[in-house]
Amino acid sequence: SGVFNLDASIGVYAPDAESYAVFADLFDKIILDYHGYGAKDTQPAVDLGEGRTKDLPPLDPKGKYIVSTRIRCGRSLAGFPFNPLLQAADYETMEAKVKKALESVKDKEIKGTYYPLTGMTKETQQKLIADHFLFKEGDRHLQHANACNFWPK
Repeated sequence: SGVFNLDASIGVYAPDAESYAVFADLFDKIILDYHGYGAKDTQPAVDLGEGRTKDLPPLDPKGKYIVSTRIRCGRSLAGFPFNPLLQAADYETMEAKVKKALESVKDKEIKGTYYPLTGMTKETQQKLIADHFLFKEGDRHLQHANACNFWPK
C-alpha cells in the first residue's frame, strides 16, 4: 500500500505468517523501528487476565463516566493467510468461527451483539461507524493491501 500511498506510516503488509521469515531483512527492521523489539528479543508471555476480572476495582461505581466499551480484534486466525491473501470462502469460514465463539459467551457483563457485515441496514451501519465500532468504507491503505476485496459485496 505504501507504493500507492506515499504518506503511509509503514505501507507494508505481510500476506501470511511465513512472510515474516522469508522477508525478515525487511520486516525485522520495521518491527524494531515501530515496536522497539528486535528479532532476537523475547516476547513477553501472553497474559489476557483470564479469571482475574473479579479482582479489578470498579472503574465507575456510580455509572457517571463510562457509557460503553468495546473489544476490538485485529488479528488473524490460525490456519488462514492474512488479509491480503484471503478469499471469499475464507472470510465466510472465519466469520462462522468467530460468530460461534462470540455466541458461546454466557457472561451477561461482556456478552454483546454480533453484527454481520452483510445484511445490516444502512442506518445500523452508519450508527456503528459513528460510534467507531465499524470502519468506514474507502480506506485507500486497506484497498491497496487487498483488504476490501469481498466487502462490501
